[in-house]
Amino acid sequence: MKRLILSTITASLLLGTTGFSKEQANKDATVKQVHQIAINNATEDAKHTQEKLVSEAIESLKYAQDAYLALNKKDAKTATEDIEKAIGKLEVILASKDAPKLLPINNMIKVQEFIGTSKDVEIAVDHVKDLLNEGKVQQARALILPLVSQIEITVTSLPLVSYPDALKLAAKYVHDEKLDKAKEVLQIALSTFTEVTEIVPIPLFESADLIAAASRVAKEDKEQALKYLNAASDALDVAEKLGYVSKSTISYKVLHEEIEKVQKEIKGKNKAEKLFASLVDKLKDFKDKVFSAETDKSTEKK
Repeated sequence: MKRLILSTITASLLLGTTGFSKEQANKDATVKQVHQIAINNATEDAKHTQEKLVSEAIESLKYAQDAYLALNKKDAKTATEDIEKAIGKLEVILASKDAPKLLPINNMIKVQEFIGTSKDVEIAVDHVKDLLNEGKVQQARALILPLVSQIEITVTSLPLVSYPDALKLAAKYVHDEKLDKAKEVLQIALSTFTEVTEIVPIPLFESADLIAAASRVAKEDKEQALKYLNAASDALDVAEKLGYVSKSTISYKVLHEEIEKVQKEIKGKNKAEKLFASLVDKLKDFKDKVFSAETDKSTEKK
C-alpha cells in the first residue's frame, strides 16, 4: 500500500528561524529580492533535510526484481540465489535494535510558488466562486490549480514490517516448487511502498525572512524596516488565504498583532529588539505545527 500523507512538518531544522536564513538580504534589498532569497533558502534547506537513502534497501529491491525475472523463466535456482541476496542486504538493518520501520529508497522535491499578493488570492478565489455558481466547473478548476505556494518533500520507503517477510515467504514457495506463488508474493513485495509527503508553505518562509531583514535595518532605516514588515504581514495573509493552517495555539491574528506592535515601536522610540524576538518565536511555533488541510489519500502502486 502506498500512502500519500500530507502531514505536519516535522523537520525542525527546515522550519527553524533561530539565527534566521543562511543567505541574508543586503540592507538595501527590495522586498522582491528578500522574497527570492527566502525561496532559495527554503529549497536549499529542503534538500539538506531529505532522508538519507538506504543503499542496502535499494540493492535488495534490485535482487528481488532479478528473482522475479528469473521466476518468469522458471529458473528456480537463480531466483533462490537472488532472493537470498535480497534478504542478505537487509540483515544488518534487521539486526539493529533501532531498526527503522521504513527504509527510504527515493526522495523528491517539488516547488510550487504562487506569484502575487493576498489581494490577488482574494480576486482569484472570488472568480472561482463565480464560475462555480455559473456551473463552469472546469474553468474554475483551472483557476484553483495555481492557488498553491509550497515545497513538497516526498520520501518513498520500503516498509520493514512486511518486505523481509515477503522475501522469506517467496523463498519458501520456490523451495516447495510453487513458482507461481513465489512470483505472486514477489510482485506484491515489489509494489508495496510508503510515500510520505511533507508540505512546507513558502509564504511562511518569506514572512520569516522579511522579519529577519526588518530586524537588521530597523535602527538605521525605519522606512525600509516598515516596508519589510508590511510585506511580511501580506505573506502571512497569502498563507492564510491559500488555506495553510496550524495546530499551534498561535494564530494568524496573533502574528499580525505582533507585527503591528513592532511597527508601532519602530515608529516611536525604536527599541524593538525584544518585540522582534517575541515575533520570531511565535512564528517559529506556528510554522513548526503547520499542516495541510487536505485529507489523507491511500492508493496502491501498480
